[in-house]
Amino acid sequence: MAVIRDIMPAFQLFQPSSIADAQKLLEQHGEDAWVMAGGLDSFDWLKDRIRKPKALVDLSGVEELRGVRTTADGIEIGAMTTLTEVVHHPVVKEKYGLLAQAAELVASPQIRNQGTLGGNVSQDARCWYYRAGWPCYRAGGNICYADTPVGRNREHAILHAERCVAVNPSDSAPALIALDAKFVIRTPKGERVVDAEDYFLGPDIDITQMNILQPGYLLTAIRIPSTWAGARFYFEKVRDRNVWDFPLLNVASAMMLSGDTIQNIRIAVNGAAARPLRLKAVEDSVRGKQRNAATGEMAGKLAVQGAVPLQFNAYKIPLMRNLVKRSISGVQEAAWAS
Repeated sequence: MAVIRDIMPAFQLFQPSSIADAQKLLEQHGEDAWVMAGGLDSFDWLKDRIRKPKALVDLSGVEELRGVRTTADGIEIGAMTTLTEVVHHPVVKEKYGLLAQAAELVASPQIRNQGTLGGNVSQDARCWYYRAGWPCYRAGGNICYADTPVGRNREHAILHAERCVAVNPSDSAPALIALDAKFVIRTPKGERVVDAEDYFLGPDIDITQMNILQPGYLLTAIRIPSTWAGARFYFEKVRDRNVWDFPLLNVASAMMLSGDTIQNIRIAVNGAAARPLRLKAVEDSVRGKQRNAATGEMAGKLAVQGAVPLQFNAYKIPLMRNLVKRSISGVQEAAWAS
């Protein structure tokens, strides 16, 4: 299918200076509005003419959406805070280093300087069939081109694939799930706060969306409670190239220890399914056990139960098994020490 590239469709550009103004514009234009944060995902869609909004709401001038703030029970990060700010913020580094590590592994320094935390968790699927405008299930069609005998599916899902096998591309999402973060959303009916894991949607719920944002909704902040501050963290991302690439798979874990015993743990992976997955069964299986290689081995095997590979991504099963194993047993745990 031929795609006209680098010629944006015509739209009205709005640049509000407050959350109230931004939400008013989103409510006014409804499904015709497009929210732009850092713009990195947006410009791809617009240049390729796959998305043709009538109104583009640029949030770059809304200062209320920027910055890291200390609260009575943790921190609150504005949705428009850049990934670079997240990486270098002293409180994030000291108490929530899991998020700092995940954010630093997003793309390249130039992209992190522009890309935002809210944008990173809200970006769309990167499946090349979908991004190129093929009429797949996610685009409203009646086929998944990646899940065919001739489909190219090396980067696609091995778990929870319901018609669409595209995966979520975010690096910060599993870290935020492991930290038990809450997402703050402004809606026409008022503020709504949801758990990080509930912000994301799988194709079994809505095959056309990757998160719960509806027309008129605006993600304003992400709150991280103090519960997991200073826990034992682990983050690892596997990708083809060390700069720029989206994850083939990544894993994030936050662990509370008593000696060598795992008292509590939260663990999430991304790149395995259409949505970031919290591995609750793995958490339950290792809680109260010794943190060692045997426990990690058991956890890794449990994590991939039910995985179904496609033609070109069977490598993801042993990869995910080993990532989960390492997130428990602690190999490379000193990689994020500064």
